[in-house]
Amino acid sequence: MPLRLGDIAPDFKAETTEGTLQFHDWLGNGWGVLFSHPKDYTPVCTTELGTVAKLKEQFDKRGVQCIAISVDSIREHHGWIGDINETQNTRVNFPVIADPDRTVANLYDMIHPNADDTLTVRSVFIIGPDKKIKLTLTYPASTGRNFAEILRVIDSLQLAAKHKVATPANWEDGQDCIIMTSVKDEDIPSLFPKGSRKIKPYLRYTPQPNK
Repeated sequence: MPLRLGDIAPDFKAETTEGTLQFHDWLGNGWGVLFSHPKDYTPVCTTELGTVAKLKEQFDKRGVQCIAISVDSIREHHGWIGDINETQNTRVNFPVIADPDRTVANLYDMIHPNADDTLTVRSVFIIGPDKKIKLTLTYPASTGRNFAEILRVIDSLQLAAKHKVATPANWEDGQDCIIMTSVKDEDIPSLFPKGSRKIKPYLRYTPQPNK
């Protein structure tokens, strides 16, 4: 069965470019981003791994670890990483999982026969500290992933995890948030001391709580 939001992210043991790891142990109590690639030495994915490497400081300050996967071998991964470092003017600073037998790809339903029955599609899984899947995205091979959007989603998810808020369409860090409908009007002043404004009984805004 395909993985759904709220499912526990499957645990696995795998060889990576930074050694053998047990996925749940590697995640620890933090957030994680697992993102897949069809194969090594592909042009769009080369730019993606380079972009994630350059954004490490942004992921770190959010307490998020990144890990990539493709079905090629460790040897091929190391060769490809050399190309990524050279062409993207960076240094890959996160592990890349080798999955030649497609064990992890099958656990995470990354192989879609309608696209290709052997290669992983380009999926993203954001996983919370409770090991549950908070977001899934699947991209076609021709479209590079927007990692600024992934960071934006992480900001929203982390806000919702700590405060009783959601984020509106096109929300950016620092903008007003929506108070969850489960919050009663009488509880708003104590929960949101920065104030609130009511548009409709179900649509109430408050300044971003952690700013």
